[in-house]
Amino acid sequence: MGFGSIIAAMISVATILLASYVCSKGGFYMADGLANSVIEMQENKNEMLKTEIEVTDASIDTANISVFLQNTGSTKLGDFTYMDVIVTYQNESGDMKTVWIPYQESEIISEDRWKWTKMDIVPDLINPGVFDPGEKMKLQVRLDPSDPPGNSSANWLLVAAPNGIKASRYFSE
Repeated sequence: MGFGSIIAAMISVATILLASYVCSKGGFYMADGLANSVIEMQENKNEMLKTEIEVTDASIDTANISVFLQNTGSTKLGDFTYMDVIVTYQNESGDMKTVWIPYQESEIISEDRWKWTKMDIVPDLINPGVFDPGEKMKLQVRLDPSDPPGNSSANWLLVAAPNGIKASRYFSE
């Protein structure tokens, strides 16, 4: 009878040790995952701190907006498909419109409405096609030609980089 209680105690102790091992291993795994997430978040924030863009000029001709950007930060921007252009304007009838403009790869603006494209980067000697620090880039934004903006002080555009840094400016004719 005494030998059975010793076996039961040994099984109980082994079960408790196994359960504590599993719990501690899971805790270490979760702590490691959390630490990696914090490190990645800090790297993203660090990249955001190094990124600065500035809209130096914006003007409109009918339904086409010419936008001039300058990279004043220390991060290069190369994937323009993830850049956002948002335009808020007052049309000729006085209605306010806000549109997100998708990127178009080619430099020729098609007859499609609501497209933007990279026209030129100056000087583009290092990393051709990439918006490097110190360079200036011209964007061509095409709005809906059937509903063009009027000459209003309420016309505004925003350009956002892929990491969330943004620059904005009012524009008129």
